Amino acid sequence: MLKGKKAVVTGSTSGIGLAIARELARQGADLVINGFGEADAIERERAGLEKDFGVKAVYLNADLMDAQAARDFIAQSIQALGGIDILVNNAGIQHTALIEDFPVDKWNAIIALNLSAVFHCTAAALPAMKKQKSGRVINIASAHGLVASVNKSAYVAAKHGVVGLTKVTALENAGTGVTCNAICPGWVRTPLVEKQIQALAQQKGIDIEAAAKDLLAEKQPSLEFVTPEQLGQAAVFIASDAAAQMTGTTLSIDGGWTAR
Repeated sequence: MLKGKKAVVTGSTSGIGLAIARELARQGADLVINGFGEADAIERERAGLEKDFGVKAVYLNADLMDAQAARDFIAQSIQALGGIDILVNNAGIQHTALIEDFPVDKWNAIIALNLSAVFHCTAAALPAMKKQKSGRVINIASAHGLVASVNKSAYVAAKHGVVGLTKVTALENAGTGVTCNAICPGWVRTPLVEKQIQALAQQKGIDIEAAAKDLLAEKQPSLEFVTPEQLGQAAVFIASDAAAQMTGTTLSIDGGWTAR
């Protein structure tokens, strides 16, 4: 479906981003992956993409919290792939605390990576997409881009910002062949969420699986985690011709979380 397309996925050395990268590669897209981790583990994933799917896969490291570094990363990605058709803005971090207790450095870091990096990467990719009169910007927001939870002021603010930025990007590029949409996952059992499960288990004095069920019961009516693979398949759909007139919208994959 995506053979010959060139995709860049931020925060794609593990979790949701890696699953999205694998699904895009499965459909034939060449890729730039990005993120932190052990060099050997990253190389295994990069080589695995090429071996498993017969595509070109390049790893580029960048501190996306730095505005110029984020823009340079996109320029380097375009050079490495020979263009860009799909940009998936996925990189993100989390911290929880009451507003009055929220560390300023944590606030600044979350806004920088979860929101500002989306802006800078998108801004750097749009000229190339508009020139070729086609492109897909796919922002990984969250159910927290639509509704709120306590102790997550920075994350909720950033993800609401991503949803708003998605709409502006869509409107500014309507009719150019470039679309922009956001995927809003509910609970996905990534390392980020695993930390919250562990904290809940410790807080309540229960085991990990009981804490996982409690976490789901609070928000997600299906009582099942969204899988990274499901999010990858959603990204493939948005990148396909079937979604050519889908722009400026959010795709909730959240087990009913935001239906309440």
